[in-house]
Amino acid sequence: MTQRKFGKFSIARYLLPVYLAMAMILPALVTAQEKTAEDTNMEILREKVRADKKLLIAANMDLTDTEATAFWPVYEEYQKQLEQLNDRLKTTIETYAKEFNANTLSDETAKKLIDESLAIDAAEVQMRKDFSGKLAEVLPGKKVARYLQLENKVRAMLRYELAAEIPLVE
Repeated sequence: MTQRKFGKFSIARYLLPVYLAMAMILPALVTAQEKTAEDTNMEILREKVRADKKLLIAANMDLTDTEATAFWPVYEEYQKQLEQLNDRLKTTIETYAKEFNANTLSDETAKKLIDESLAIDAAEVQMRKDFSGKLAEVLPGKKVARYLQLENKVRAMLRYELAAEIPLVE
């Protein structure tokens, strides 16, 4: 019997560009700034991250032509909803950064930020539940699981980078 290696797919190889891009984006989130040419560069970088992520997904999903035709519209819908959650998260982080940098974070604001952070987490869990059903309509179960694993790995990396960049409340 052939032993299967856990981690069959080389996620790190495909995610390296995403890791690097996120490492460059995250410090900008923590220090909210006015709109500048730097914002344009960040948008270009964001598009690059999206493209790299799509390549990562494509390289690891092993989709048939029929599956791909049905999968990619669901993927795009998922990414649009994920982007809305990311925008909420960005706003929450920017609010915290502003308060942290000004040394004006109150208990009330901290509570509001906690509530919003938890609401974002809950919305993301609900979105994954909703989309697992949509994905199951177009893909076999193992491929649904693989896609959700890939998304989870990317999100875990993002959360790790955020945790490393965001200072603790004082």
